[in-house]
Amino acid sequence: MAAPLTDQEKRKQISIRGIVGVENVAELKKGFNRHLHFTLVKDRNVATPRDYYFALAHTVRDHLVGRWIRTQQFYYETDPKRVYYLSLEFYMGRTLQNTMINLGLQNACDEAIYQLGLDMEDLEEMEEDAGLGNGGLGRLAACFLDSMATLGLAAYGYGIRYEYGIFNQKIKNGWQVEEADDWLRHGNPWEKARPEYMLPVHFYGRVEESKEGTQWVDTQVVLAMPYDTPIPGYMNNTVNTMRLWSARAPNDFNLMDFNVGDYIQAVLDRNLAENISRVLYPNDNVAIQLNDTHPAMAIPELMRVFVDIEKLDWDTAWAITKRTFAYTNHTVLPEALERWPVGLLETLLPRHLQIIYRINQGHLDEISALFPEDMDRIRRMSLIEEDGGKRVNMAHLCIVGSHAVNGVAEIHSNIIKTDVFRDFSELEPEKFQNKTNGITPRRWLLLCNPGLAELIAEAIGEEYVKDLSQLQKLNELVDDDAFIRDVSKVKQDNKEKFSQYLEKEYTVEINPSSMFDVHVKRIHEYKRQLLNCLHIVTMYNRIKKNPKAPFVPRTVIIGGKAAPGYHMAKMIIKLITAVGEVVNKDPVVGRKLKVIYLENYRVSLAEKVIPATDLSEQISTAGTEASGTGNMKFMLNGALTIGTMDGANVEMAEEAGEENMFIFGMRVEDVAAMDVEGYDAITYYEKIPELKQAIDQINSGFFSPKQPELFKDVTNMLFNHDRFKVFADFEDYIKSQEKVSQLYQVISLSPMHLSLITTISGNIIIPHAPLANNDYIR
Repeated sequence: MAAPLTDQEKRKQISIRGIVGVENVAELKKGFNRHLHFTLVKDRNVATPRDYYFALAHTVRDHLVGRWIRTQQFYYETDPKRVYYLSLEFYMGRTLQNTMINLGLQNACDEAIYQLGLDMEDLEEMEEDAGLGNGGLGRLAACFLDSMATLGLAAYGYGIRYEYGIFNQKIKNGWQVEEADDWLRHGNPWEKARPEYMLPVHFYGRVEESKEGTQWVDTQVVLAMPYDTPIPGYMNNTVNTMRLWSARAPNDFNLMDFNVGDYIQAVLDRNLAENISRVLYPNDNVAIQLNDTHPAMAIPELMRVFVDIEKLDWDTAWAITKRTFAYTNHTVLPEALERWPVGLLETLLPRHLQIIYRINQGHLDEISALFPEDMDRIRRMSLIEEDGGKRVNMAHLCIVGSHAVNGVAEIHSNIIKTDVFRDFSELEPEKFQNKTNGITPRRWLLLCNPGLAELIAEAIGEEYVKDLSQLQKLNELVDDDAFIRDVSKVKQDNKEKFSQYLEKEYTVEINPSSMFDVHVKRIHEYKRQLLNCLHIVTMYNRIKKNPKAPFVPRTVIIGGKAAPGYHMAKMIIKLITAVGEVVNKDPVVGRKLKVIYLENYRVSLAEKVIPATDLSEQISTAGTEASGTGNMKFMLNGALTIGTMDGANVEMAEEAGEENMFIFGMRVEDVAAMDVEGYDAITYYEKIPELKQAIDQINSGFFSPKQPELFKDVTNMLFNHDRFKVFADFEDYIKSQEKVSQLYQVISLSPMHLSLITTISGNIIIPHAPLANNDYIR
């Protein structure tokens, strides 16, 4: 059980985590007991830890409700411009601690729970992650909601309330196994059902023309039931709303007449974006942001509402629609750009398909007028693709139907202008913009790394919590040995705590003085977890070759989920775990090198690993990562970055100075040149002995002795059809990793590790430390 805060600790934490007043604590205890008794109908004799979590959640929620109602009243009275953020993913994680921090209740709640004889961390661990997303797109949406509330914007998040979130990942015998994420099985204390706002959503049917105009008739109806979740701003009394919609069958729903299999498949394919868009009826005082192409059907749906129901003429409706929508693109990979079969839309949404055809006709008429002889351009820019079956290009629909299109990092935005959507950019260059992704410092510093957050607040004040540019003031502390030691102690404390977690979960002895080298994100070939794995094998081989040579100890931590149907991604997971099995059990290696595969990587696990990280791996092939936000979270928590000039790494390098990051490998122009010349993997294999050794070991079954052929698919891909050119960057990556080890050795003190802290202004604070002694580099 955590000890109560000392007076000194309370003084240090007043500014960021709230005041611990006797009245506050007494009120929270009273609320807690009231909810335990009246809401949960339990007493302390029979209550479970989950009951205590729910009692605390309801108590904290009570402090939200008044602010929530007053915020919505204020919006009603003042009628500000409203922003609707449409996303099929909101990767929210846990809500309790974030809410306590944003309301300034954290310290008071900690004290109240302590006085009640309970442990706050235990209660927080009872909360299910709201895993309604996977990776950066969904987490960006969650960070956006927090930031908009903190800025006091009249903003709303609209999405789908999936009964099952992103799957829970289990690693069994080194393989990923998916289990259902039944995140709602115990209920959700943060949401409020709104059956009074239930709306019909139509599918199937046919289109009729009559005197009254176009009518969509004989449809099947599914009811959309909204659930509202409060989104509090940081210490500003603003509480915005995230509204998620759940499908409900109407009373007269005839299951015999409705192909349930098709409907479920459509949900799985994320083709029901109209669940979100159905409720929107904007005027010029509304902006709707499309978070990638998933909610693209909002565009024809809004046109349908205007033309069929409100009887606006087409041109007026189209002008309003284009002024209303803006589109954020999240990927340059062609396979990730959605294309929906015309046959599916013909059956499922026949009226919307008609509208898309008309939008396309007007669009192509404009292109034809400007480029009458350029039939290839007209084909390339059409919303309807004919090659390989008729399909609707949803990205083209979003571009044509929006007044603004943005990428999520400068390099990404340039690529979509000059390559992916070049034709559209040439036609309307003013439409294309850049909006580099960001992260909320409330969750990704205050919540997950309170020690560092408080230390910074003590040094430069608390304004940085809402304005990260204030971190530039840390430059003045570059030569402040006391501050540097405090920072390094926070990092080491975080590493000690995470080491205990890892040892408990994975029964692998962790050296907390080792460098924590972390690579956590979705498992995908372009993110190049394979390159990291080859480095692990190389380090292993070096230790085995010369066990007595100095070696900077590393704990390499990799985590992430592979899409259930993505064979190669699952093979990559199996390879990493197989390599880890050999490395971790080899007595010659000992404490010098450990490999951990984090099972079921999710928001709440990210909150544990990021504050403990020394080195952040951001090693995608240049030109393939749209932005990345993990890179920012790690940097905000004092980790250094090894990475390619890709995504937001480019802007981070501009801010910090390229010399203050470990940048390696090909640039975008190098990759483009190689695509023209041709990439020959075998050349690198034959030229680089350590690469050849690692690949031969994988290929021969060294890491899978019972199944020597197990990784043939992986090595075959690397030699014959590796679009992401792992071998081409291997040598430079290894050299860059050697520089990492050298610097870590230089700035390490035994037994305390002195971390680096990278500020937003771009300078690295390097402590004036002597060389580490040989007891550490062992």
